[in-house]
Order: sequence, then structure tokens, then C-alpha cells
Amino acid sequence: MTWWAFALLSAVAAAVTTVAAKLGMTGLPSNLATAIRTGVVLIFAWAIVLARGEQHEIGTLTPRAYFWLVLSGLGTGISWLAYFRALQLGPAASVASVDKLSLVFIVVLAALVLGEHISLRTACGATLVTAGTLLMVR
Repeated sequence: MTWWAFALLSAVAAAVTTVAAKLGMTGLPSNLATAIRTGVVLIFAWAIVLARGEQHEIGTLTPRAYFWLVLSGLGTGISWLAYFRALQLGPAASVASVDKLSLVFIVVLAALVLGEHISLRTACGATLVTAGTLLMVR
């Protein structure tokens, strides 16, 4: 599959995740719901790594790679905890819409940190995402 197909699969899975989480956390603290979800993700990810024999690559990771992966994991944890709390408090479509503002932040961070070029098309797209979010939550 191409990156585009994986990205589309990710988007569909994220949509199912949001609706399933909203239904599943009724009456539960959002942090507990996040912990359960995270446990499932952990088991699922390690099962794939073990099935593909990729666990042997752990020894090849550099300290730099560990640093960035740990930082990414912390970001994921904060994101998931905040997302589940927001989902518990607000409507799923509005919460997901605000969450998708991450695209705008990614565009800016990718330019600043990774040196990626922001084309006029990308800037217009990010602006439209921002406008769409504002329309969704008002």
C-alpha cells in the first residue's frame, strides 16, 4: 500500500476510534478509558512487531532516536488523555474537529523543525482547516 492508502486507513480508523470511545467511556473516568485504550494499542503494536520479527532492531536504535521516540510517546500520551477528556465533555464531531487542528500545527512545526517548505497550496489548505474547525465548533 502507498502512504496515501495508509493515511486514509488511519483517518477511517480514527473516526471509528472516536465514536467507539465516546460510546465506551460512558460512566468511566476519561483517564481510565485512555489507559484501557493504550493497553490495547500496546498489545496490538507489540504483537505486530513480534509477528514480523522486528524486535531485533531495538539494539540498533541510537540515543537520539530513543530521545525523539520517547518525546513522541509523551506527546501521544498527553494528546490521548486530553482528547478523551474533551470527548467526555463535548460532542464528538466538535472535539474531533478541534483535534484536527493538529494538521495546522504540524505544518508550522514541520517548516520550523524539519525545514519543510510551506507552499501556497499548503498554506491555503491549513487556513481552510482552521476555518472549517471554527465553523464546526460555533
